[in-house]
Amino acid sequence: MCGIIAAASNRNVGKLLVQGLHKMEYRGYDSAGIALHQDNQIAHLRTLGKVKLLEDKMIQEKPKSKLGIAHTRWATHGEPSEENAHPHQSKDRVYIVHNGIIENYIELKDYLKTEGYSFTSQTDSELIAHMLDFFLSKGNSIIDSMYLTKEKLDGAYAIAAVDKEDNSNIVLARNKSPLLIGIGTDEFLAASDPLAIGQLTNEFIFLEDGDVAQISAEGFTIYDSNKKEASREITKIDISDQATSKGEFKHFMEKEIYEQPQAILNTIDGRVGGDDVLDNIFGLGSSDIFKKVKRIQVVACGTSLHAGRVAANWFSSISELPTQIDYASEYRYRNPHVDEDSLLVTISQSGETADTLAALRYAKEKNYLSTLTICNVPTSSLARESDYSIFTNAGPEIGVASTKAFTTQLAALMLLALSLAKSRNINPKLRTRVITAMRSLPDTIEETLKLKDAILEIAPEIANKDNALFLGRGIFYPIAKEGALKLKEISYIHAEAYPAGELKHGPLALIDENIPVIALAPESEIAEKLVSNLEEVKARGGTLYVFSDPSISMDLKSGKLINMPKCDFLLTPIIYTIPLQILSYEVALLRGTDIDQPRNLAKSVTVE
Repeated sequence: MCGIIAAASNRNVGKLLVQGLHKMEYRGYDSAGIALHQDNQIAHLRTLGKVKLLEDKMIQEKPKSKLGIAHTRWATHGEPSEENAHPHQSKDRVYIVHNGIIENYIELKDYLKTEGYSFTSQTDSELIAHMLDFFLSKGNSIIDSMYLTKEKLDGAYAIAAVDKEDNSNIVLARNKSPLLIGIGTDEFLAASDPLAIGQLTNEFIFLEDGDVAQISAEGFTIYDSNKKEASREITKIDISDQATSKGEFKHFMEKEIYEQPQAILNTIDGRVGGDDVLDNIFGLGSSDIFKKVKRIQVVACGTSLHAGRVAANWFSSISELPTQIDYASEYRYRNPHVDEDSLLVTISQSGETADTLAALRYAKEKNYLSTLTICNVPTSSLARESDYSIFTNAGPEIGVASTKAFTTQLAALMLLALSLAKSRNINPKLRTRVITAMRSLPDTIEETLKLKDAILEIAPEIANKDNALFLGRGIFYPIAKEGALKLKEISYIHAEAYPAGELKHGPLALIDENIPVIALAPESEIAEKLVSNLEEVKARGGTLYVFSDPSISMDLKSGKLINMPKCDFLLTPIIYTIPLQILSYEVALLRGTDIDQPRNLAKSVTVE
């Protein structure tokens, strides 16, 4: 969840470290801090709140250094406070930044207290600094001290550390948390995410679990878990300024909503040909593997799980395969039974979601036919550790509330459903129909975005409410859940979603004039039943806001009926997602919330 960055250079690094923190603030914004090596002392600055406050402090104090580490925090152990902010230090010698969770920190903390170390924070991270100092005080090198510290730590961590007595080197360590080295010009960098340093270099080395590394202005050295010098592949990634700036938009979320036509096109491009999906778009040999698949297991978290729930309907109707869906955080703990020839599918925007990664690693011990991931980051841990993958090509998504990542996940999952059907030699006419409709998706989304004016009319009516109910049936129930999640994430309105047919089994008790009901009513075989469900809401004085196919007619006493563009039914979940995103954004704008960085949340959940 937190973001770390480090730099060893022949120039002043303070400004570039703070700029890197700004790029990673989506990972956490409870506090921020920096430690800069200045000859025989360390300039140590920390602030409660967002990176801008640290930047202001830097401007005031003007510290200069060619070596430093910095951190933006999402609080896990210990409340947001300046004392709990990173970098943490030990005896004014060792300074560290850490992303992850140390599971045995209480045991280690108690031991270090017996060795004379005192703690000034409530975090699990502070003990890393003390542990490094402990081993350094025994005459070990900083590299050996990091290995000895690693042996004591249980959990996930990406660590960057500086020693006051060494003004040349920064030491790194990784286990189950992302960490990379950037190769600059006369400087070497490290960060949790390429975005943090993408304006300084396009050459990255992704550390592997167990690695310890050392960077200086002159170079770097990587050691594997056995302390042997290791060679790691250099990956080139070009990150443009345009991709990481808001441009003319007020918020990243707004920009990313309106990027969806292009994002969907990027997902589809090069993966369909003629009237069918192309072979092996999930990796060499994937089409042959798909011939053997008899069951799908999906694991994901949050928005990605909603995408998986939609896809389960597609796997059934297009691929004719049964599908099991699990929260990644719960999957490992139910002792799942694995049927013969099952395909494990993980879904994640970042590819670093800790629970989803843990589920994948757990699944590799089971008898799955193969593993496949759908994510937006080709260099992510999920991508590297899965047998097969497809990347959504959505581009960077900075806003914490996912928008284009979700719709491109849906597009990629549809490609998976089509690929499975093609490998099984079933439903050719249906595949052709869907492929034809997919080619029109970007244009249909452009048309859908024009509904903003109609949504602006209803946003004020929802913005002054404390609760909201979202309804959908069948394949649209997960979309209703996604709509509810977006509203609660960024506007802080309590919102829940239900299958419309379940209204009479409890939720009807909530219906009155104070709870808006947002319903999804596409043309379908159960459209009449859905309309009957909505009549129940009307009869009890509820206010209905219905996004519907033009063929659906309702006489609303209060609320609004908004007609959606025509689209192939199987792809309508993608289209119906868009107005719910716009609605959530406009409601949050009216309520004055921090849309891109909503309270208590972070973009990439890299801790369990």
